[in-house]
Amino acid sequence: MKPIRTTYSDVKSQIRQKTHQVTNREKRQPWLILHLPHDSTDIPESVRDQFVLTDAELARELLLMTDTHTGILFEGAFPDGHVVRCPVSRLVLDVERFEDDRLEVMSSKGMGAIYTCTSHGHPLRRELSSTEKLSLLADFYRPHHKRLTDATVKALKQFDKAFILDAHSFPSKPLPYHFDQNVNRPDICIGTDSFHTPAYLQDAFLSAFSQAGFNVRLNAPYSGALVPATFYQCDPRVSSIMVEVNRRIYMDESTGERLPTFDAAATRIRDCCRNATLSFG
Repeated sequence: MKPIRTTYSDVKSQIRQKTHQVTNREKRQPWLILHLPHDSTDIPESVRDQFVLTDAELARELLLMTDTHTGILFEGAFPDGHVVRCPVSRLVLDVERFEDDRLEVMSSKGMGAIYTCTSHGHPLRRELSSTEKLSLLADFYRPHHKRLTDATVKALKQFDKAFILDAHSFPSKPLPYHFDQNVNRPDICIGTDSFHTPAYLQDAFLSAFSQAGFNVRLNAPYSGALVPATFYQCDPRVSSIMVEVNRRIYMDESTGERLPTFDAAATRIRDCCRNATLSFG
């Protein structure tokens, strides 16, 4: 089986071309770090044998678990921002989990940094050796977090502030592994951190999406906002917020194909993020 690869890089130039004109003030956001942890579908051939799923089963699991098209949805909003994107699928390794399963609540679902179960609780992988686990962490987890930390350090050195926008999407119906099984899901979920999300920034994002006609919920069905461990709970110059977009807004969840209204939805989402981010200072 050849590696399953995302089309993100193929459309990246198109995003910049389609992004509508913004003011000079809106363009100057070099302290912003756009984090894209879950939009890749890449499963390197070197780790394919770890998975017990057939090709068809793996493709289905990728469709359910990938934050499909989030790179396209968000990146055009911030021409001067720094993008930190995980190059491999979260099924290979999830960079948003704690490295240590003892600290990770999702490890109880078989979904720590290295998943052992599917979204429906079935076996995903064969049992890995300690060497294989360490290799996954060394090859994918730690380099990703170094890139995120380095981008944050650079912003702090240049501007004495950094803002991480953690970009995600979510299925319109909860999957079996989700803790929140409420079927009444919002269009947009805003996730915050009590230390790293200032109240004015939280309010700006809630207001921007609400005024644009989206049904918005705070910290439900998902909560939190990612911050590199070096700065977590100790450096108030680093701010973070998570924006989760319901996939029903922009894609056919049964196929992963974009809806005919995709471009209009993407423009609305980018405008909301850009307008809310103007409050950051």
